[in-house]
Amino acid sequence: MIMKEYSLNPVLSFFFFLSLMILFLEMGVAQNTTSTIPVNVGVVLDLASLEANIALSCINMALSDFYASHGDYKTRLVLNTRDSKKDVIGAAAAALDLIKNMEVQAILGPTTSMQANFVIDLGEKAQVPIISFSATSPSLTSIRSSYFLRATQNDSAQVNAISAIVQAFGWREAVPIYIDNEYGEGIIPYLTDALQEVDARVPYRSVISPSATDDQIVEELYKLMTMQTRVFIVHMYRSLGTRLFTKAKEIGMMSGGYVWIMTDGLSVDFLSSPNHSVTDTIQGVLGIKPYVPRTKQLEYFRARWKRQFLRDNPNKFDAELNIYGLLAYDAATALALAVEKAGTTNFGFQKANVSRNSSTDLATLSISLNGPNILRALSTTSFKGLTGDYFFVDGQLQSPAFQIINVNGNGGRRIGFWTPTEGLVKTLNPRINKRMNSTSTSRLSTVIFPGDTTVVPKGWEIPTNEKKLKIGVPVKSGFSEFVAVTKDPGSNTATFTGFCIDVFDAVVKALPYALPYEYIPFAKPDGEPAGTYNDLAYQVYLKNYDAVVGDITIVYNRSLYIDYTLPFTESGVSMIVPIADNNRKNAWVFMKPLTWDLWVSSFLFFVFIGFVVWVLEHRINEDFRGSASDQAGTSFWFSFSTMVFAQRERVVSNLSRAVIIIWCFVVLILTQSYTASLTSLLTVEQLKPTVTDVRELIKKGEYVGYQKGSFILGILLDLGFDKSKLMVYSSPEECHHLFSKGSGNGGIAAAFDELAYIKLILSRYCSKYTMIDPKFKTGGFGFVFPKGSPLVPDISRAILNVTEGDEMKQIEGAWFGKKSTCPESSSSISSNSLSLKSFWGLFLIAGLAALLALIIFVVMFVYRERNVLRSSDSTASIWSRIENFFRIFIQRDSTSSTFRQSDLNDRNGISLPTMCAPSPSAYSVDTEYPANRSSASYDSSPNREPPHEVAIDIDQLTNRNQERPAALEIDHENN
Repeated sequence: MIMKEYSLNPVLSFFFFLSLMILFLEMGVAQNTTSTIPVNVGVVLDLASLEANIALSCINMALSDFYASHGDYKTRLVLNTRDSKKDVIGAAAAALDLIKNMEVQAILGPTTSMQANFVIDLGEKAQVPIISFSATSPSLTSIRSSYFLRATQNDSAQVNAISAIVQAFGWREAVPIYIDNEYGEGIIPYLTDALQEVDARVPYRSVISPSATDDQIVEELYKLMTMQTRVFIVHMYRSLGTRLFTKAKEIGMMSGGYVWIMTDGLSVDFLSSPNHSVTDTIQGVLGIKPYVPRTKQLEYFRARWKRQFLRDNPNKFDAELNIYGLLAYDAATALALAVEKAGTTNFGFQKANVSRNSSTDLATLSISLNGPNILRALSTTSFKGLTGDYFFVDGQLQSPAFQIINVNGNGGRRIGFWTPTEGLVKTLNPRINKRMNSTSTSRLSTVIFPGDTTVVPKGWEIPTNEKKLKIGVPVKSGFSEFVAVTKDPGSNTATFTGFCIDVFDAVVKALPYALPYEYIPFAKPDGEPAGTYNDLAYQVYLKNYDAVVGDITIVYNRSLYIDYTLPFTESGVSMIVPIADNNRKNAWVFMKPLTWDLWVSSFLFFVFIGFVVWVLEHRINEDFRGSASDQAGTSFWFSFSTMVFAQRERVVSNLSRAVIIIWCFVVLILTQSYTASLTSLLTVEQLKPTVTDVRELIKKGEYVGYQKGSFILGILLDLGFDKSKLMVYSSPEECHHLFSKGSGNGGIAAAFDELAYIKLILSRYCSKYTMIDPKFKTGGFGFVFPKGSPLVPDISRAILNVTEGDEMKQIEGAWFGKKSTCPESSSSISSNSLSLKSFWGLFLIAGLAALLALIIFVVMFVYRERNVLRSSDSTASIWSRIENFFRIFIQRDSTSSTFRQSDLNDRNGISLPTMCAPSPSAYSVDTEYPANRSSASYDSSPNREPPHEVAIDIDQLTNRNQERPAALEIDHENN
């Protein structure tokens, strides 16, 4: 029995151990599937601040929510929180402790940009990612640490939105007011560049220390009140910003005319937890906030967070969830995703290889083995967070838009958005924005500015410590019509008159606001000018004057340090010279109406037309027959006689008639133009300038004049004039006196001046001088203001208003109208001679007609004489053939109807004048003779012999004209 029980034990034992092994294996698998790996991460925040507590609560809720929905993840973040105690050293010590002692894989925080600066270096050295959701300074980017990820907006991202607001309302200047630390200074270079891109300048930077007292803040604000600019951009922490706006309201800087713009840091701090005492001081202020889309997930989270935070912090019932809390929530979520994606190994640290003498904490800082993996995972992590699409680009969180808010009542009222692609828009609806076709200001809702007004402030005011603008006026002895300063010795007061003074007074009256000013003469105590116009303009740069009014020319070198308004006079520099009587006796004046090329062309065409007419007529027209000299003389006589339409020779060829008709039309136009030009030279053009070219003055070494103190001296020297040949004048009378002397007798041959002065001189001496074409361009007269003055655009617009109306004409008439009795001087001296350019079209038509007639004649001649021209001797040379051709060409065409009657009379030795017709009983022949030849052929002298009876060869007559009778006998009787 015992043996039987013992034998069964091994079997039972085997199954028992087998079942135990299966159970343990199942339990081990179950334990492996439910176990998690803790991963240490650090949190460095200013735990004493409300904002840090809000962020920390959001981080805890983020991890709780994340792992509740991702229970299968093996990693679990374990927060190790440290207090930075609002100190840079405290933040660095906390980060060092977390990395060295706790071996955290990443750090969330720190709170401020100054704290993050040193913590980033620690993360770079230990290869531990630093994720900050509240350090916004752009200067952190310059550290170029690959282990720093900014999980919030860079301050430089909002500067374009601020500059768009400044541009939309037309403000030309803005003063940044910022805290004197790295947070405040980091945005200034980017803000300045953004404002310059929209033509707005930064005339002053107001820097306030973080430890500034209220008195120091008030002192700085009073300094700002003494400046012209009224647009202020505030960038600082909430504690300092609250004090700044409170003092600004107390001294009256939150009233009408002022513009205040808050950066996103203040906007978020002030409006996330509205405090009535704070919002009352910032009524009408504009602000920038990152845009967070409203979603059901966000609203649900807000409600949950409010309950949770009040449960954990019952004493902080006024806390409100802000953008930094949402960013902290998304940052913790992103880190949890990245740690899981990086894997579950290598969470240790590698000890640094240091010498035994190095005992500092930084030198012995270990290096994270998993840090690079977590960094890569963070860089590629993207998800839909509470703040929208969450992803990093080059370590920077991306944001699509900012919202523009206007503080009214108990909170901020959204008036629009700004996006990098569309700029300022009322809504983020792309279809609506594409249909908008309006100005930038209409893309925002109505803004209520400080002082409870919707009127857009102009952005500047006259400083409170300077009731009137100090206007410098030049003192000069001549050209008092433009500006004159008269001093009363008794009262020691100065009177300012002149065209420029009246124009400025009218321009100031046209401004939409009052602008108090006073004129101050630029003179020494003895009343003499204190310097040149360049010196006067430089006084504006030195801020001794607020502006300069006078006959100041707009030139480039002055514009480098001062600004000009738009010109209010004509621009340009011209030369005036004496004029001489040109109506002197000249034997060759008849040659002047035509230029030499037109004379030569006309002569050649007369010869050419005569030749063409001879070619077309000499074979069929007796008027063009005879000896060679007779034919040449007749041809040229005929052609040149068309000039006065006195030609007596008839033409019988239709081709000749066509050529002559066209040529007579050309001659008619040419002769009429010649007559008109000659008449103009002899009657109208009585006066002519003595000099028309500047180079002629330089070549002859003539003396020239310019106005005293004018910039024209530099122009003349650049042209090549010798300085010893330049003479100055101060008034029109002095200029006339120098002209009267002459260049060789202590005077001048020409004077250079601006158009305004030249017209004044010519209005007095218009019969003696004339103006040559402007050689140099200038800007005209303009008013001078400091560089970047906000008055310049307003004054320029007022100048346009005055110059385009009747008021400018009245001012000009008051100062120049009475003396403008002379006709308007010609601005150009041009030649009165007619050139070939005016007639080449007519010559082309006449030439083509003549050539066409020649071609037709040659073709007809060759075709008709083809049998004769074809030589019977095939061995004849080319030259003999050409001689035969010309021999036939110069012969009379006996077959022509013009020569039929002439041939008949020649054969019978008689002449039949036209005036004496034969008896009808004899015969009837239709023969034409010129009138001059008829009279010559008929001799009525009583002494002439009686005519003999002539018998005509019937055969010859029949060959010449088949229609004539076979026999004809003509009796000639004596008278």
